[in-house]
Amino acid sequence: MRIAAFNVENLFSRVRAMNLEDWEAGKPILTEYSRLNSLLLEPVYTTAIKSEILASLDRLDLLKSDNSPYVILRQNRGEFLKRSRSGSPEIVAEGRGDWVGWVDLKTEPVNAIAMKMTARVIQDVNADILTVVEAENRIALNHFNQQLLKPIAADYRETMLIDGNDERGIDVGILTKPGCQIESMVSHINDRQGEFPIFSRDCPEFTIRVGQTTLLVLVNHFKSKGFGSQTASNAKRRSQAQRVREIYEQRKREGIELIVIAGDLNDTPTSKPLEPLLADRSDLRDISLHPSFVSDGRPGTYGNGTASQKIDYLLLSPALFDRVSSGGVFRQGVWGGKNGTLFPHYAEMTQAIHAASDHAAIWADIDL
Repeated sequence: MRIAAFNVENLFSRVRAMNLEDWEAGKPILTEYSRLNSLLLEPVYTTAIKSEILASLDRLDLLKSDNSPYVILRQNRGEFLKRSRSGSPEIVAEGRGDWVGWVDLKTEPVNAIAMKMTARVIQDVNADILTVVEAENRIALNHFNQQLLKPIAADYRETMLIDGNDERGIDVGILTKPGCQIESMVSHINDRQGEFPIFSRDCPEFTIRVGQTTLLVLVNHFKSKGFGSQTASNAKRRSQAQRVREIYEQRKREGIELIVIAGDLNDTPTSKPLEPLLADRSDLRDISLHPSFVSDGRPGTYGNGTASQKIDYLLLSPALFDRVSSGGVFRQGVWGGKNGTLFPHYAEMTQAIHAASDHAAIWADIDL
């Protein structure tokens, strides 16, 4: 049986700011979007907060209209922003309780070649259990399965995904082939640290039956390094890793031996945020450390595959690690370097926007 983790970077649509060819062009938009929505949640809009909101609206090109190239201002009830032809826009709401609304990110279709390359990666990896990161929703996952995977005989019997905590609609899910039945699912979207959710997306637990054996799969997408301060994002990832460790230890105490933690953890193996999973007397084992793991000489899974870009994982319990027969990283759907020349990729990919993902798929063959 083969299990794989793959960051698909959305299937049919992507947030428009994330669909720009240059990530650095989209990052300020997403940062400002997050900042503005946080400001809008303030119970009282002081003079200083109103000034910040107006500055943020200006940066998102929302002062003259509720529509901008990348975001939409939803004013559903009450009065929030007053615009006039002769004067400057004015925040008329005195706080969160005076109006109902928010800012939404606009989406647009993913490049058609990129979608086909995503399907081809999935076909070539040929996993019986495929965990996916950055899928919009279960409907999109089903459509992708039916419209792109099925025609190339790579379709899956079951797909499962529930909406997580990310407002951009980038969630985690799972697809399984015949012979691997999803028996149950446990969600952790409501796990909290204080008043805030721990998981940026979710940490779903999928119990999969393979013949007479059951396997527990936890799918994760930890907090990105791209938004907020480094200190805050590191603390967030560490709290996520700690909670995953707690869930893992609890399931072991319940007698579950075959456990895999899969997904994009957004940090390197020796980082402090991942210590709860990869240090601190953890018995979890990284598939890339197995004697049968086939390396292509690049330790990373993201971008150009450098050591500092190793952020995607299959972490296995000891009993599962002992059953591994092979493993590796599949990189042909990634555009390597500025000109795509660092490693082989599909011939149909003639520019960076055609790439299936910035992430390589990581896989393991396990004897069950």
